[in-house]
Amino acid sequence: MFDKLMQAQQKAGEIKKRLDAITVTGVAEGGKITITANGNKVVQSVLIDDALFNEGDKEQLEELLIIAINKAMEQADNVNQSEMAAMTKEMFGGLGGMF
Repeated sequence: MFDKLMQAQQKAGEIKKRLDAITVTGVAEGGKITITANGNKVVQSVLIDDALFNEGDKEQLEELLIIAINKAMEQADNVNQSEMAAMTKEMFGGLGGMF
């Protein structure tokens, strides 16, 4: 039992490292805003097209940032869930298809 717990903790650490290395993006308004994050949902960069600043619409900028951030976080969630499912299958896959 203790070995399984230690193995699970080690695998979780490996997954976190892999997720740190995975890049996801969220794009809004045809690329006017691009948010880059990692698989652990940490925002790495925010790129805003100069044309959007020139329009001077603060409310639109805020709305587009929210859209792009949410898209990036959704992708990060998907990657995260895939990694966790793979770990679970790897650890418990020999239990007669219970997982």
